[in-house]
This record gives sequence, C-alpha cells and structure tokens, in this order.
Amino acid sequence: MKSIALVTIHGMGETQPDYAARLFRQLTQRLAADTTQLYCGTVYYQDLLQYNEQRVWQATGPRLRWGKLRRFMLFGFADAAALEHRKEQPHSLYHYSQLKIARALYLAKQQLATDGKLVLLAHSLGCQVLSCYLWDAQQAKAGVKPAAGIWRDIKRYQAGISGDTPLTDEDIAFLRGDRLVSLITTGCNIPIFVAAHAMEQVIPFNKPNNAFVWHNYYDKDDVLGWPLAELSDGYAALVTDIEVNASGGFFGWLAASWNPLSHNQYWQDNQIIDALLTQLSAAAIKSALP
Repeated sequence: MKSIALVTIHGMGETQPDYAARLFRQLTQRLAADTTQLYCGTVYYQDLLQYNEQRVWQATGPRLRWGKLRRFMLFGFADAAALEHRKEQPHSLYHYSQLKIARALYLAKQQLATDGKLVLLAHSLGCQVLSCYLWDAQQAKAGVKPAAGIWRDIKRYQAGISGDTPLTDEDIAFLRGDRLVSLITTGCNIPIFVAAHAMEQVIPFNKPNNAFVWHNYYDKDDVLGWPLAELSDGYAALVTDIEVNASGGFFGWLAASWNPLSHNQYWQDNQIIDALLTQLSAAAIKSALP
C-alpha cells in the first residue's frame, strides 16, 4: 500500500484525459525509488462539457479573427458558466463534477495505507471546482445541508463513487478531506467567482484537519491566476500565496497582460515541481508519525 496519494484536477479549456502525464513523469524521475510510496490519480471533468463547446465553436468560430484566443475564451468561460448553471438541480454539471472528484478520491483511498495522506493539486477553474467540493463537504461535516452537489446526501451517490461497494464512515471521512494534508493551487480563478460578493460573504471552506496547508501559486502576468490571502480574513488565515514566473525566460516576456499563454505553464515550472516534491515529502513524514 502507498503512503501518499497525489490527485490532480485540471483547469478550464480543452483538456485531454492524460493532462497530468508529463507532470507525473517528472515527479517519477525526481523521486526515483520513493515512487513506490506514491499513488498518482486524476480528476477529469472536461468530458462533461467539451462536446457542446465543440458544437458551438464549429458553428460560430472558424470564420472569426483571433481564432486561438477566441477558442481559449470560449472553451474556458463556457466551462465556468456551465458548472455554475442551475447547480441546485440534481443532474447539474456541478453535481456530476463533484461525483468525478469523489470517485477519484475513493480510488486513491483504495491504494493508501490506513495512515496514508492525501495531497491535491488543482489548476485554474479546477481550483474553484475543488473549493466548492470541499466547502460542501465541510458544511455536511458540520451538520449543514449544502444547497447543491453530492454532499447533500453522500451515501445516495454510492453507485457513482464506489460502485456496488457500500461507502463506510471511513470512506466518507476520507472523501471530505480528513486525511488531506496539502492543497496546491496554480492559476487560481476563485477571485473571479467571489468578486461581486460582499466582504462578509467571501469565506473559504473550513480547514478539514489540523495538519492541512494550502499554498496558492500565481504569476502576475497571468490574467486568470490570482492571489487569495487578501480576499478576506478567512482566506488570509487559510492560504499562503506565492508569486512565481510560470512562463519563464523569453516566453514569459512574450506573455503580456492580455495574453493567456502563461496560464497553462505552471506545471512545467521547476519552482512548482520543487514545491510539490516538498509537500509530498512532508506528507510522507506525516504518514510515518504515530
């Protein structure tokens, strides 16, 4: 059994199911023999969205100027709009994206020792999707029924999470983050979703356990990636913001404030990979503690 599970969740726009493969290869090369203690998993929710976005692009996009930028904007912001649309409905995309997260976490738990720890890496829109999932999970833990999503009644959605295997209390505790020791976010969009809210409404999810840490990486040239700690006192207490130059070198210079190119470079940046390795090592230490 493994001592650490790393589960990733992708961001907005066109994304392939193997989106984290390059990152996992780099981690494997750097960790060498220690990879025997690491499970790598992914959350992939783009298949819920991409067919309809492709249809709209084919109908409207090819004859317009700024094709690459328009395509990026269409697929990216259509993702965000769709995931928030009528999310209280039982078959909403918000609901199904949470099922995807819960299923990936359940699979990770099956690979972990009883004292194994969880690390989550989220990018772009995935940060908002995961934040909503953790918010709902922590609300349910506190005895408050969420307004939307699977945490309104987690056991009701067993089939989509664990198949024919009943969800145990231990499973549910893992799914809500009881063994989540580190959240790493890159190019985070959360401020876009809360900007119109009154200050007293800008509240992060409750800390899932005492060992939990949240590091948020942003590039000031990335117009879709934002710091979080200054949003509110709650975020300041929960999140550590770290500025990086994700695009690097000449490519970084090329990524002007209007240009989304730097937004998709974080997971190739050595500083991010080093930080991820540090958090995985910290998780391994926590797993070994009595």
